[in-house]
Order: sequence, then C-alpha cells, then structure tokens
Amino acid sequence: MKELQERIQKDGIAVNEDILKVDSFINHQVDPELMEHIGEEFANHFKEQGITKIATIESSGIAPALMTARSMGLPLIILKKQPSKVLNDHLFQTEVSSFTKGTSYELTLSSKFISEKDHVLIIDDFLANGEAATGAIRLIRKAHATVAGIGILIEKSFQPGHEKLVSQGFDVYPLVRIGHMQAGQIEFLES
Repeated sequence: MKELQERIQKDGIAVNEDILKVDSFINHQVDPELMEHIGEEFANHFKEQGITKIATIESSGIAPALMTARSMGLPLIILKKQPSKVLNDHLFQTEVSSFTKGTSYELTLSSKFISEKDHVLIIDDFLANGEAATGAIRLIRKAHATVAGIGILIEKSFQPGHEKLVSQGFDVYPLVRIGHMQAGQIEFLES
C-alpha cells in the first residue's frame, strides 16, 4: 500500500535493525484517514472469504481492525492481553511471547463473542516472528472457529513470521513489506 509506505518513509523511525517506531500515526497518535484507507484495503482483499468477524490484539491493532470491521460491516473482537478481574469466566486463554518487549503475556478471548460458526479475519500492526498472530490463531481455534486470513500493516520480511504462517496455509496479506532496517534506514520490498 503506497500510502502507508510513504507515511513510514516520512514519519517512521528505524531505531535499529529490529524496531520501527510508527507511534506518530498508528498507536500513540492515530491518523484516522490513513486507518480508514487501511480498513478499505483489507476489506477489498478479503471480501470473498466469507468473514463473519474481525479480531485483533490490543492495543496497536485496534484502529486498523476497527476500520476494517466498519468497512466490511462486521463486529470487531479485541483479544485482551490481561484477563479481566471482573469477567474472568468463559475465557479462552493462551500465552504469547512479545518480540518487541521481550516478555510474555496471557492473551484472552471471551467465549461470548465467538462460536464455531465464525470465520475470523485477524488484523495486526506488525508481523515479525509471528508469535502474536499464532497466539490469536490458537484462541480462535480453541473456540472452534476458523481463521479466514491475516491482515498485517507492516511485515518485517527479514524475520520468520510470514513463512511460519504461510506454511500453515494462512492467507497473509501485508500492506507494507520491509526487507531490511538499521538505525535511520528502511528498505522496502515490493508486495
């Protein structure tokens, strides 16, 4: 997606070979117009997949996933990184390792909002090693629902996540693919 790539070139900051900061338009501050265009792009790509729900992991994936859900006229399920202290029954849970933070967290999905009839599109901000997406897939499968595909804003193609997910038969659709990064430099791959 040319618009997203141009925005990364303009406002993204490659901290080192692994970390890309896009907080000025994706997570700490969100550009709603860009998110709307991202949602339309995902909706167009996945329109023939029989999707019934959109899912994302809190928190950076919420804006693009919400706009995708809006564009497709579907509900959005948010997978929480911490179990609720109030509503802690009827949850599907799995542990996920965070590449960015170097920690693990408990990912949860309420069983009230998903069933075996659902065909779910996962939307996430980054794909590096594929751990977050794999955790989301595990939760959706625990609910006996199916995964329709995985929409990624920014794929770090030099890390193994894409191949890991594609080798399992998933339709992985990155809007931008990065082939290499180092401090102050980002090299993109053609999609």
